[in-house]
Amino acid sequence: MHYREFYTGCILKQYVQCYFTCETGNATAMQDKVYATGFVEVMFNLGDDGAQKLTYEKFSVAPCVQLWGQTIEPISFISSGKHNMLGVRFFPHTAACFFDEPIETFNGQVIDFIDVAGKEGRLLYIQLLEAATLNRRLELLETYLLARLVRLAPKFSKTKMLSSIMSELKRDDFFENIDSVAVRYNLSSRYLQKLFVKYCGVSPNLFSRISRFQKSLQLVAKQNLPLTAIVYECGYYDQSHFIKDFKYFSGVAPSHFQAESSTDLAASLAG
Repeated sequence: MHYREFYTGCILKQYVQCYFTCETGNATAMQDKVYATGFVEVMFNLGDDGAQKLTYEKFSVAPCVQLWGQTIEPISFISSGKHNMLGVRFFPHTAACFFDEPIETFNGQVIDFIDVAGKEGRLLYIQLLEAATLNRRLELLETYLLARLVRLAPKFSKTKMLSSIMSELKRDDFFENIDSVAVRYNLSSRYLQKLFVKYCGVSPNLFSRISRFQKSLQLVAKQNLPLTAIVYECGYYDQSHFIKDFKYFSGVAPSHFQAESSTDLAASLAG
């Protein structure tokens, strides 16, 4: 699998973490797993073989454009078909700026993007299929996103503040409670909770846990540190808290985790 990332230089850089492509040379059927990342992604199937089929739990879906909501508990699935994907990954607090629906309604799901984007989304997909180059596809995607942003961003005036608060929550040495953070920003803790759900789809506490898990996941996958060192590096209170959270987000204890279970994780380690 060949994975590449691209970054925007326009105003969208405040909202889009990256664009990415994911390609395989041949049609494949493989077991895969995704873990909590904090991100919402949209992926366009642009291969000649049609949409990639995803089978998870009791469902089989093959949307031409996949909308991945916030993954919280791990999702295991079988991916069938040839990969030729173009994706956009939003920052944790900015995906809401591009959708009419409350962002938390997408949590834990893979949704057909066309169902929520309507005619505009379908037209974009057709244009991307017809585009001759990757650069042209990125131009089309940015034009679409800018138009959505102009229409919807006025409802989301707190992105800079949320970005600042999130930076605090992601620090390894962060041990404050949410109430003290809210006071520092002249907010009530209840209002801060509402803001997080509105912008991120999850609570401040859950966002902090996901961020800590993501760092620990990378360290566990690399297998070059003992668990006690990972606990310290990631700011867990103790080893029991670390193991409990890791099992919740990955489904297994750190000692039984296998990095090859996830192509996303393998791609991030290779990068």
